[in-house]
Amino acid sequence: MPLDLFLKSLNDPLGPHESRQARLYGLLKEAILSGRLAPGARLPGTRQLAADYRMARNCALFAYQQLLAEGFLQADRGGTRVGALPLSASAGSSPAKVPGGPCLSLRARQLPPSISGENYLPFAPGVPDLNAFPWRAWSRALQRAWNEVSARQVAYAEPGGEPELRRAVATFLSARRGVACTHEQVFIFPGAQAALDACARLLADSGDTVWLEEPCYTAARNAMLAAGLTTVAVAVDRDGMAPDEMLWAASPPRLIYVTPSHQYPLGSVLSLERRLDLLNRIGGGWLIEDDYDSDFNHARPGAPLPAIQGLRPDAPVIYVGTFSKLLYPGLRIAYMVVPRWAVKDIGEAVRNLYRGGQAVEQRALARFLDGGQLTRHIRSMAPIYRERQSVLRAELRARFGDGGEILGGQAGLHLVLRLPGGLPDTAFAEAALRRGVVVRALSSYYSQGGGGNGLVLGYGMAEAKQIPGLVARAFSRS
Repeated sequence: MPLDLFLKSLNDPLGPHESRQARLYGLLKEAILSGRLAPGARLPGTRQLAADYRMARNCALFAYQQLLAEGFLQADRGGTRVGALPLSASAGSSPAKVPGGPCLSLRARQLPPSISGENYLPFAPGVPDLNAFPWRAWSRALQRAWNEVSARQVAYAEPGGEPELRRAVATFLSARRGVACTHEQVFIFPGAQAALDACARLLADSGDTVWLEEPCYTAARNAMLAAGLTTVAVAVDRDGMAPDEMLWAASPPRLIYVTPSHQYPLGSVLSLERRLDLLNRIGGGWLIEDDYDSDFNHARPGAPLPAIQGLRPDAPVIYVGTFSKLLYPGLRIAYMVVPRWAVKDIGEAVRNLYRGGQAVEQRALARFLDGGQLTRHIRSMAPIYRERQSVLRAELRARFGDGGEILGGQAGLHLVLRLPGGLPDTAFAEAALRRGVVVRALSSYYSQGGGGNGLVLGYGMAEAKQIPGLVARAFSRS
């Protein structure tokens, strides 16, 4: 086959960081891998090639020498020819396949699809006001942390988290959430998802039963499924998770996952009676308390609901929280608080299974907490978020009237709108996204993809003055 067929672009204009010799090398390699230059085919000498394509001979020498070194070409007394490639690298060969089908595990193939969408757009739930965050103060804290680093901080970080941050988190949680703990009980993770994954893997064995709220935070369900646990969906009402006697008898749980301060996504608050009942009946299992969204308590401003963990500090409760809703999601710093009697075993398992990182960011966050900047930020944002929720609630009432029930709102950064009959929530969500607004389909949070026709609307990234126009855009009929 004439060389011109696959070197025809050799003399086209070069890119800003491209050389003629690199282009020649790439074109020849591509022709060999694709089979257009067959094994054994003779190539012209470097002088002839340089003359034919008006280039310096050194360019041709470089390309040939590189391809010879990589085994694509072979040299003998007759000149240079294409080498014989392994079957797996030749054209027309198919990659090896695992007998029986897909390469993923059965657990991975059974994971429900994640909820997608542009998380920085208005009404995306779970995202705080990123524009209002005190970036200058945070930048200064980061810079001071970088000025203090040594080789230890930029190698693997301290297992379980930087001591400064663990102490700061323990103090912060004690003051704001009534969590009874010392810094030894606090373990730092790269995001709440990693902490939930650790709970699933370290506290239960494959096949064990985990109770999940129905509907449930999708990432928590996926963490349990990926660990091979048997999930049981437990209905949620206005007082939170509501297991009945039959369920306790038929499917006793190894793990119970709850979001008691602000159920995700419906927004109900787990009653004190049910909190105590779960503590009394968990037996040899564990209660995972995901406190993702409690710092903005709109029902009782300035008084966050106390954590289940604080009701009985030595109970088998794993308290999980994150700074994503207070700082910014990309920070990926979360924490887990474990009972005192479990510190040694869980600490050893964390050291054996996970490698620490983000030491600089952790030290900056510790300073941010100790200096009170985060508490001041929470206090300044609380009335802003309450106003936004009020405006959003009024706009939804005006548009849907009695036909749309509004749920939640006692805490957090989102509301749920139950839709009247007619268009399914998935169609609403798809149409809104095309108009640049994110609303989540409530049905996607249910274990079987059904059970609720509604929308989850976050107001963290929507200013109060923008909300009327955003609602009109999200629910436009055009």
